[in-house]
Amino acid sequence: MLRRSEVQGGYWHGVAGGIEEGESPAVAAARELAEETGLSAEPADLGRSYVYGGVTVYCFETEAAAGWEPTLDWEHDEARWCSRAEAEALLHWPEPREVLRGLR
Repeated sequence: MLRRSEVQGGYWHGVAGGIEEGESPAVAAARELAEETGLSAEPADLGRSYVYGGVTVYCFETEAAAGWEPTLDWEHDEARWCSRAEAEALLHWPEPREVLRGLR
C-alpha cells in the first residue's frame, strides 16, 4: 500500500496513474509501478476494471522479490506491506476494496 502525501490528498491506495498516448493499460501499469515504487515488473491483468469519475481503471497485480522495498516518488510519503484485510481497511476508495475482496 502507498500513502499519498498530504499535498496529494493524504490517503492510502495501490499504485495508480494515467495511460499515456499510445500506451496499453498493461504498459501503463508497468510504467506507473516503476515510477511510483522503483519496481520493474510485468503486472498481470486481473481482468477487472471499474469506472471512477468517468475514467476507466484497469486492475493488475504483480509480485516483488522477498526483501525488496519500494523507493517512493514525490507523490507518496509512506509504503506499507500488509495483509489483504489490512489493505482493505486502509484503502480510501471503495472500488479497490471490492477488487481485493474478489481476489480471495
